[in-house]
Amino acid sequence: MTTKSADLPTLTELGTDLLITTPRQRWIALARPFIGVTAYIFAAYFGLWWLIPVIFFFIVVSVITVNHDAVHSTLGLTARQTDWVLFAMGVVLLVSGHSYYITHNHHHRIFPGDNDPEGYPSKMSLFGTLLYGPVFLCRLWWWAFHHNRGNSVLRLWLLVEGTIPILAIVSGILLWKITPALLLYSMIAIVASWLYPLATSHLPHKDYGDTLLTQSHTLRGRIIPALFLGLTYHLEHHLYPQVPSHHLAELARRLDPFFEQVGVKPWHVI
Repeated sequence: MTTKSADLPTLTELGTDLLITTPRQRWIALARPFIGVTAYIFAAYFGLWWLIPVIFFFIVVSVITVNHDAVHSTLGLTARQTDWVLFAMGVVLLVSGHSYYITHNHHHRIFPGDNDPEGYPSKMSLFGTLLYGPVFLCRLWWWAFHHNRGNSVLRLWLLVEGTIPILAIVSGILLWKITPALLLYSMIAIVASWLYPLATSHLPHKDYGDTLLTQSHTLRGRIIPALFLGLTYHLEHHLYPQVPSHHLAELARRLDPFFEQVGVKPWHVI
């Protein structure tokens, strides 16, 4: 079965309430990463090192969720606000928010075609994806920079954001005797980024097919989807990228009868 866009339920049929982001939802999304950073500072100050992995997981998921929604303009932000949110979230995770903006939109336009640096790990083996992890973000940054030769403003954002991890590591080394927390934070953020191609490309698109409904996967469960703030509804997101993350669970629920009809089988988790 080849499913075209016209065969999908429209958002009018599914409910245009799925497009709404209230001010409260927007502020919650924007506040989560900084709540996580604050929790990290307190945990480091009081020596609660066993909490660090949990806190950092919360930070990573919160930042990726905000950036994802900002990239797709689903948070109700202006263009200028989007630029600053992408930058601020990038500072939190020591990544380039604008390179993600460029490559992720390109990914949605072209996947599973060639010249898709974000989707490339989906074509690799699990082992290859893990080996590719340390260079993944570097390749995304270079691709974004190379493909925006005529956009000096965007290139300036990319250049500034490219210095963030370097500045964080140097600052962490200089401040080591005062507090090791900054260098530890920087190293965790960098090592965690090596898993991005696995979590955001390889697993969501693993063994993709040649139709819209088989190019991405989706999960069903109570705990895992909630912990990942809706990012596990990858198929739903690719079908309806204009729906913000805080409505993806409801979108999935409304799509389930259609998925059952066309033979889409979600992965079931806890």
